[in-house]
Amino acid sequence: MADLLDAPVVLGAGPVGRSVAAALVARGIRPRVVTRSGTTIDGTQPCRADVADPDGTRAAVGHATVVFQCAQPPYHRWRKEFPDIQRSVVRACEARGAALVAIENLYGYGPVSVPMTEDLPMKPTTRKGAVRAAMWAELQDAHQSGRVRVAAVRASDFFGAGVRASAFGERFFAPLVSGGKAQILGSPQARHAITYVPDLAEAAVRVAEDPSAWGRAWHAPTAPGITQLALVEAAARAAGVPPAFVAVKPWQLRLVGAFNAGARETVEMLYEFERDFVVDSSALEIRFGQPPTPLDRALAETVAWYRRAEA
Repeated sequence: MADLLDAPVVLGAGPVGRSVAAALVARGIRPRVVTRSGTTIDGTQPCRADVADPDGTRAAVGHATVVFQCAQPPYHRWRKEFPDIQRSVVRACEARGAALVAIENLYGYGPVSVPMTEDLPMKPTTRKGAVRAAMWAELQDAHQSGRVRVAAVRASDFFGAGVRASAFGERFFAPLVSGGKAQILGSPQARHAITYVPDLAEAAVRVAEDPSAWGRAWHAPTAPGITQLALVEAAARAAGVPPAFVAVKPWQLRLVGAFNAGARETVEMLYEFERDFVVDSSALEIRFGQPPTPLDRALAETVAWYRRAEA
């Protein structure tokens, strides 16, 4: 079997897609990066296509050996558009004989009282969780039927360079690095695991390098969950500022959601921040020898990026 990284394609150029592309470029590989605008990234080959269009996706995939699916619709359009985007990608991979690494999150598990492992059943209690669970079921069917080789790499809330639209994105870091108050959701005392985007990207590429890793989901290396208050304190240390935060109340989020689609879609996910939300990523860490980046270092790198971005 040919090396799956001989001709990789990355769908999407958000923070995850860019990080996956960077992990490939670091290996001396020039991936094709597919976006609707033809985004140019150093060391990559840009390609313009809409992954929601099956014909365009099939042409963009070309003779790829592996496709990294990092594209997604706007948050408030998940239920309407995300499943069809994935089906378009799966059909393109099937037609071209390409393997597929899908980047996922943890919504499908629903609320749990234990650290999340990959063998937990899908028991979503939210609309977006149901979308994720159904999409994973379709990927499993594609793999088990022999149509497409599939693996999934799942992550908790992202943070890192370029990450803005996340619970630990610009609402958290941008005010904090300026000496203001980080915004958090839910309880400051709830433990919440967060995933550093470069760790997620490196994990996705390592999975693609190992043919025996296919046919299942993996949790990206994620630092042990600490309380949101402790996260604020650690980020403040990295920024050299006093720790300060404001906890957004559910009623405030609902009020903002009346005219902001992103906030409206976040309301049903508040359970992740009101109770412990902890990830067990030991399976991938042991299998691939990839521990998460130490949290203090990852936070320092994120703070440095925000400082540059806000300057």
